[in-house]
Amino acid sequence: MDSTIMETTRLHRGRLLDHLQLVVRDLKASREFYGAVLNVLEIPIVDTADGYFWADELVVSSPESAASQGVATGRHHLAFQAKDRATVDAFYRAALAHGGRDNGAPGERAYHPGYYAAFVLDPDGNNVEAVHHGEARRSAPSVVIDF
Repeated sequence: MDSTIMETTRLHRGRLLDHLQLVVRDLKASREFYGAVLNVLEIPIVDTADGYFWADELVVSSPESAASQGVATGRHHLAFQAKDRATVDAFYRAALAHGGRDNGAPGERAYHPGYYAAFVLDPDGNNVEAVHHGEARRSAPSVVIDF
């Protein structure tokens, strides 16, 4: 495991996913795409020297990375939480400007009242969503784990 991960002293856990890994064909294109959209969502990225990067519960790796143990995945769905509708809109614009393709413009969805989301396809065809749940409230934003 890369030493940059071991140096992490604070983790946030307790959300829906523990982690999600995407094995991609073009790590550079994916780094540019996720760098742009995660910046909008205020989620930092950690780059490693081992052919992958990670952000919170998401790991994106090349097929050559020891972290991948497989081949390019494609067509997965992942959803990022957004703090408001404006952030969903900004996510969509950033994604389209950095190699993403439209898969559902920002707008309300019928999943539940107040569900406002945008969908894009990343450079590998994965369906990536940003969603704001309206007036829904969490009991806590996350569980903070300090080492």
